[in-house]
Amino acid sequence: MYAFTPLISIITVVYNGEKHLQQTINSVYNQSYKNIEYIVVDGCSTDGTLDIIKKNESKITKWISESDDGLYDAMNKGISMASGDIIGIVNSDDWYELDAVETIVKTCLKNADKNFFHGDKMCIPEHGEPFVRKAKNNSFLIKYHGMVLNHPTMFVHKSVYNMVKYNTKLSSLSDYQFVLTNYNKNKSQFEYIPKVISNYRLGGISGGVSLSTSIKENFIARKNSGMNIFQCYFGVVLRLVSETIKKLKP
Repeated sequence: MYAFTPLISIITVVYNGEKHLQQTINSVYNQSYKNIEYIVVDGCSTDGTLDIIKKNESKITKWISESDDGLYDAMNKGISMASGDIIGIVNSDDWYELDAVETIVKTCLKNADKNFFHGDKMCIPEHGEPFVRKAKNNSFLIKYHGMVLNHPTMFVHKSVYNMVKYNTKLSSLSDYQFVLTNYNKNKSQFEYIPKVISNYRLGGISGGVSLSTSIKENFIARKNSGMNIFQCYFGVVLRLVSETIKKLKP
């Protein structure tokens, strides 16, 4: 059971993120729900990121600045620093809706048997109009299509992270492996909220991944999540067919 006002830990991982970090910090600080522990993990930024962090120390509970082995290693560091009942991760290019945490907490209190709480995200392209990407709560798509649940909206029970961390050997799809591993264990522990939780700038690590790397890491993620070789190769074939169809479209 959760306390009536559970402590929520929010982690921001940043490296040379001076352009948008202040907006991220403000979106956490201005949440309508206030029992929040805010952790910032910086990877030894060389721009003005540290100045922004120091200027906002009154809004940040804990922060560190040290070298790491990439995004997922930094996420794991933040998780190890967290003491909240539920943990959310908002990267330095993104920001939460101001009632995001309140929405999550209300849902937690109604669903104490759940460990994953997630919703929809507003995608912000560099050019063009923002659009909502709804989570696809479909077992086939989750297992064989890829990351169709919105990781930037996810808040996860600390007990899950005590057992499973992000795989630092993957460059872009460790979040998929993490979600798939837990989904394959027990899909009923996921609770979907049909509402925009976070705002997500398109691009970043996943946006710059080659097709070959994406296929390879999807295969590894499926294998590491406990799926058999046939299932892993089926995912590869499905992806190749999908990409071929895209190329054939006029």
